[in-house]
Amino acid sequence: MPKAKGKTRRQKFGYNVNRKRLNRNARRKAAPRIECSHIRHAWDHTKSVRQNLAEMGLAMDPNKAVPLRKRKIKAMEVDTEERPRDLVRKPYVVNDLEAEASLPEKKGNTLSRDLIDYVQYMVENHGENYKAMARDEKNYYQDTPKQIRNKINVYKRFYPTEWQAFIDSLQSKKMEVD
Repeated sequence: MPKAKGKTRRQKFGYNVNRKRLNRNARRKAAPRIECSHIRHAWDHTKSVRQNLAEMGLAMDPNKAVPLRKRKIKAMEVDTEERPRDLVRKPYVVNDLEAEASLPEKKGNTLSRDLIDYVQYMVENHGENYKAMARDEKNYYQDTPKQIRNKINVYKRFYPTEWQAFIDSLQSKKMEVD
């Protein structure tokens, strides 16, 4: 359905808008965001990708950075000459990346606090009696004895030192009662 005649408003020029800043921000938003913080902070937006990576000591194309050695019957002196390496002006980027890569990987999977409390409550009150655990009123999810046993085994596997400390505290409580 066509618009009614005379209902469109004429666009007026915005004199109070800083066009230089507007265009610069549009260019920045159009460029993809660099996820690695070390590279992002060292990045120079006025240079190309190849120039930026060369300054940081990184390779844009790994196939050209580490070429495959072709077998030659006899190498000539001309072939063995090294081409001049690009000047690395920002070596701290590579050093930071290597340091970050050498850090040990932290365990990402943990158990919920509710499950830990559940397992500790069950073991504290029932020991190794899984059938009694299954009949306990705190067994909200109506886990079977095998499911409870598996949850306890998962807790043992994830937190072996905490489990041992917990068992030792139970033994000391038992000794105090006796």
